[in-house]
Formats: sequence, structure tokens, C-alpha cells
Amino acid sequence: MVTATDPGENPTSVWLVARPARRRTEAPSGLDRERITAATTRLLDAYGLTRFSMRRLAARLGVTAMSLYWYVDTKHDLLELALDRVLGEQPLPAGPYGSGGAGWQEGLRDLARGYRRVLAAHPWVAPLTAAYPNIGPHARAFDAALQRLMDATGLVGAARTGAHQAVRQFLHGCGGAVRRASEGDFCLALDVLLAGIEAKAEAEANATATAQVTADT
Repeated sequence: MVTATDPGENPTSVWLVARPARRRTEAPSGLDRERITAATTRLLDAYGLTRFSMRRLAARLGVTAMSLYWYVDTKHDLLELALDRVLGEQPLPAGPYGSGGAGWQEGLRDLARGYRRVLAAHPWVAPLTAAYPNIGPHARAFDAALQRLMDATGLVGAARTGAHQAVRQFLHGCGGAVRRASEGDFCLALDVLLAGIEAKAEAEANATATAQVTADT
């Protein structure tokens, strides 16, 4: 899936393409990429993906559509930029979390609840996270926070990989269910997921301790 507006395309990520340098004097007056991205976000919030267009964006900004292409190469660039911009609205848990120590559960709760709030506030985000690599600076910060929390569970190897995949799938699943499931149902499902990870971490720790005792005798 790409987007509801451009099915079947496979765009190159804006974060992976170096744009040629242009002289500042060539820039359309009053525009910059941040202003354009902010206007894109507001337009997507108001009209959704299916009604978003460069022409409508240009009209919102009071410029010609061609002026926008001084800053981006395609509409996909703007959608990726807007996606990462709203992901930056979420405060990320900072830790520190020691391996196997307390606190990671609450950190994961904060991360998941914050992500759900972003999806609820911006319904167009869910399809875009499935459409693009999602490798902008805010997306990478989110992934780094999740990795720190997974490290803090104390799980290693296949168990950690499985737990990480379970959390990622849960978060991505929020996109389709965020407007159907209540906050209470979401929190209950999240508690069940975290309880499973915690039980697995305890089992792994007990198995490791048992193996160590056996080796020492």
C-alpha cells in the first residue's frame, strides 16, 4: 500500500534523496520548507489524504503550485515531511532503564498511549506509516526510545526479537482501530501485552539463574 491518493506507486523517501543546492535569491518570497510542511499538516487534518493536492496547498499558502517545487520534488516528499512532523508531537520516555529493572512497563505504556493520541489527532498518519519507510528524525527518535525500553526488559536473543515485534505490531494495529476501540479497551489490551512480556522476561531470568546454579554444582 502507498497512499489512498496514489495507489500503486513506490516513491523514493525524501530522507534518502539529496536535493541539489539552490541559491537563496531564487527562493519564492515568504516560503520555506517548515512553513510548507506545517500547512500540509493542517490541510491533511482538515481534508484527509484523498483531498490533499499541491494545488490546494498552494492556494492555502497564497502562492502558485510551481513555487512549492522549489522546496520539494513531489507531493510524496510533503507527505513524508508532514508524517515526521506530527510524530514529533509525542513526548518520548527518556529513562534511564536498567536491564531487567522496574520502569520499562510504564515507559512502554507512555510510548503506546502517546502514539495512539497522535493517530487519533491525525487520522491520515496510519496509512502513511504503512506507505513510507518512516525514517525521518522523529521516527528514528521514536524507534530509539522503543529500543531502550526493550533493552530494559532484560530479554535477549529470540525472546527480545519476538517481544519487540509484538509491540511494533500492536502499535501499527492501533492505526485501524484507534477510532473504533475505546481508550479503556486499548489500555486493557496494552496491559495484557505488557504482562506477557514481563512473564517472559521473568521466565528467561529464572531459566538463566537455574542454569547458572546447575553449572556451579
